[in-house]
Amino acid sequence: MSQSYAIETEGLSKTFRGRWSSKEVHAVKSVSLQVAEGTTYGLLGANGAGKTTFVKMLLSATHPTAGRARIFGQDARQPSSRLSIGYLPENHRFPTYFTGEGMLDLYASLSGVDSATRHRLIPELLEKVGLRDWGTVRLGKYSKGMLQRVGLAQALIHAPRLLILDEPSDGVDPIGRRHIRAILHALEEQGVTIFINSHLLAEVELFCREVAILKNGALVLQGKVTDLTAGKGYRITTATLPENLRAELAAKSASSQSKAETVEFTFTARAELNQAIDLIRAAQCEIESVTPTTSTLEDVFVRTVEGAKQ
Repeated sequence: MSQSYAIETEGLSKTFRGRWSSKEVHAVKSVSLQVAEGTTYGLLGANGAGKTTFVKMLLSATHPTAGRARIFGQDARQPSSRLSIGYLPENHRFPTYFTGEGMLDLYASLSGVDSATRHRLIPELLEKVGLRDWGTVRLGKYSKGMLQRVGLAQALIHAPRLLILDEPSDGVDPIGRRHIRAILHALEEQGVTIFINSHLLAEVELFCREVAILKNGALVLQGKVTDLTAGKGYRITTATLPENLRAELAAKSASSQSKAETVEFTFTARAELNQAIDLIRAAQCEIESVTPTTSTLEDVFVRTVEGAKQ
């Protein structure tokens, strides 16, 4: 294993055994992945896919049955490996009798941040997450979205090199999600590695550079978002065509669709596209647009999870 990665796992596995029966649950199955320093990485999967168990093993909250994990080249089982991690769990439970400032002061103290630094950082972090005027208000009066944002401030209080976020946008309105993305982009520019576990695939696609997809505990796909969603064909949109030309292009295309005043054809190969363009021009018909076809990350996820066999 190399020290050039923020997260590196090799054959990481976790099997749970029933307390009163011999039944075993293979929550994570031999997952090997590498997260480069300074990148943003998304871990995807349906409920029960093993995402949270995987994260708990990175944090040594759960010990692996087999395999190993390293954080910046250090064994994840070593307490010192967690000094560089900021963590926001999905279902965090901050004591509601604390104010925002009080909670951050407590967690900063637990993280070893000295008093003078805490005094300086807490107002800055509250400002950063959009809670400047809520620092003296008890957490019991915070909305769910506000609790997510103050939780993010908690994860950042000790200036971590690696930020692990479990559903960071859960319960946050669209404006708040955009605000969180801006914060995370700024952290990425500063070289912070960000590892996100999320069901909000549109958010992951907007932000993450690479993703891994788990199904039933196994890694079934990983790669750069741009590569996974890249087009594998071309879409040509034309004005209304003569019926015979339209039928000819429909027969040659992978798919066709008629709209109010246009017709769309999809071709899988460039040669097929060029032939279609020649035919349309020869008929003196107008071409509205030619664009490469792309998939959304949600499309990729659904195809992968439905098609993968475990």
